[in-house]
Amino acid sequence: MGGKGTRLRPLTLTAPKPMLPTAGVPFLTHLLARAREAGVDHVVLATSYRAETFEEHFGAGGSLGLDLEYVTETEPLGTGGGIRNVADRLRAKPDEPVVIFNGDVLSGHDIGAQIALHEDRGAAVTLYLTAVDDPRAFGCVPVDNDGRVTAFLEKTPEPVTNLINAGCYVFRRDVIDAIPYGITVSVERETFPQLLESGALVLGFVDTAYWLDLGTPAAFVQGSADLVRGVAPSPALPGPTGELLVLPGAHVASTATVTGGSCVSTRAVIGERAVVDGSVVFEGAVIEDDARVRASIVGRGARIGAGVVLDTAVIGDGAEIGDGNELLNGVRVWPDTVLSPGAVRFSSDA
Repeated sequence: MGGKGTRLRPLTLTAPKPMLPTAGVPFLTHLLARAREAGVDHVVLATSYRAETFEEHFGAGGSLGLDLEYVTETEPLGTGGGIRNVADRLRAKPDEPVVIFNGDVLSGHDIGAQIALHEDRGAAVTLYLTAVDDPRAFGCVPVDNDGRVTAFLEKTPEPVTNLINAGCYVFRRDVIDAIPYGITVSVERETFPQLLESGALVLGFVDTAYWLDLGTPAAFVQGSADLVRGVAPSPALPGPTGELLVLPGAHVASTATVTGGSCVSTRAVIGERAVVDGSVVFEGAVIEDDARVRASIVGRGARIGAGVVLDTAVIGDGAEIGDGNELLNGVRVWPDTVLSPGAVRFSSDA
């Protein structure tokens, strides 16, 4: 979880990606809750960007039934180097499993079944794989009829399989200890191919459950809405599933319409006749009368003026959009920006 989340700017200028409010709680809460549900009780968080925010929020993990520890990566070490950097905090014995999660993947896959397959087959590493319609943007992972991984292929215009690395791995502990310490290492380009060359058993655990990479604003909005509507599973959702999630302390006018899996956070206000569809409204944000917000993210303390229309927009913390703006379509507004009334139509970053 060391990345700066550049694809989600401006939201990640003030918070690391795993800590962005997603269906009412920081995204990482959903991931940790699912890990606990699968039987995990000790978690080491490998952090870098705005590292202090993780411990400030989660503390020792007691509220989630977990024992949490934190390791800060002071210099980028890559996927493998980052895993090796936390090895001395792991409690597993050399032949026991360690589960590694990417911090930006929303999944409903069966974590317990992945661990069981890994242990039953005595694998060095077992990767969670999922099939996607267009694998060209991902690393492809072909497997044979016995479930063995046969190669790790980087992004290519002609993928040999639609199975991709879905961001959850089970390592045997001694495989982690063998990763070189203190240097940049990629598990995808170095560790996994080296294991294959050595003849080690690397398995693919293929699961057809819900899966989404939350790396872009559109995916983030979709993931939050899918959690609210119960399409994506989470034991950490702070309310019943449905078309909307309104957190305690928020105010939604009786004439407003909130739907599409929208989440309205604490102290947020939705005005009279406003429409919020499939959107995420952060803490303290105000959407005034007759505004329309679709598939958008409204940052903490931001104000959307009366009659403003947002469509697939990302509004940074504390930004103000004056009354009567025309359609803001696909625009990103940086924190604390003020757009005056009568602003022109936007179609790119602002």
